[in-house]
Amino acid sequence: MTQALIMIDIQNDFCPGGALAVEGGDEILGAVNAMQNDFPVRVLTQDWHPSNHSSFADNHDDADPYSTTEMPYGTQVLWPRHCVIGSAGSAFKTGLNTDTADMIVRKGYNPEIDSYSAFFENDHSTQTGLHGYLQERGVKALTLVGLATDFCVKFSALDGVKLGYTVTVIESASRGIDLGGSMEAALIEMKDSGVLLA
Repeated sequence: MTQALIMIDIQNDFCPGGALAVEGGDEILGAVNAMQNDFPVRVLTQDWHPSNHSSFADNHDDADPYSTTEMPYGTQVLWPRHCVIGSAGSAFKTGLNTDTADMIVRKGYNPEIDSYSAFFENDHSTQTGLHGYLQERGVKALTLVGLATDFCVKFSALDGVKLGYTVTVIESASRGIDLGGSMEAALIEMKDSGVLLA
């Protein structure tokens, strides 16, 4: 069974000191780098937002970071400005081995819609192109690592299962934001959906 390692959003803005830092986000680098040679297919994802992105709290009048608003595709968390295209914060975290990557998936570049999943934008229908690529490579099983467990890793894992892949999330090589209990809820949702937690 051909397996792919999907490395989710290991970027400066999601690591300590970044605009949307995940606690301990930089602690996973060694584990992620060590895993790469174990997989024939390796994919990096990268949050990649224009400055006018609708998910940024400061693009809404009187909106606080981490509040929510309703978008045509559902409820959207309004985030601090992060991973703006071409910024230092959008770059992969220094120390992450990117040389082995077969593909880089940039997501969230449409200013009108956010994109947590490596497979779909948040409308759950607009594809990123990752699924087609993995099909061409004959991939049947996915191992996911990265940031953040309770958002982009979770949504990628759930979509992977829906698309028919066997999906494993390596908890020790991922870190979460834990926004109001979102971490525990994410682990339960993934497990109930058939994602393997290792």
